[in-house]
Amino acid sequence: MAEKTFNQEFKGYWRDKNKGGLPSYSGVYVVQSCVYINRNDSVTLKQLIYIGKADNVCDRVKNHEKYEDWKKELNNGEELCYSSTEISTMYNERVEAALINANQPKVNTEYKNSFPFDKTHVNSTGRYSKLKKNITVERH
Repeated sequence: MAEKTFNQEFKGYWRDKNKGGLPSYSGVYVVQSCVYINRNDSVTLKQLIYIGKADNVCDRVKNHEKYEDWKKELNNGEELCYSSTEISTMYNERVEAALINANQPKVNTEYKNSFPFDKTHVNSTGRYSKLKKNITVERH
């Protein structure tokens, strides 16, 4: 596997009560805390909680075994919000690992202290949340 660059457009946000509307594509998803603002139907993002990958983002988020762990990270008045980016199954683990390693989400454990892939660049655009915009991670 060689050095590779991924240009990822993050789409979202889906509030927890609307997570059934998440895309069913293969990709990487981001879980964040947010506060819903009723007056303009928007959210204010607070903290990055978790980054994951899935062959079907919607199904994975709806049935995730760490859901209760995510909720434990919420402060009073906050809820979970999700964003996602489409990427082929062939590369979704590599992008997930790079994003975890560079951003250090609270609930993730794997890839926080290691990166088993060749040099990887991820450039995030769109509604990419609390993620670092342009990252480079090398094998370690």
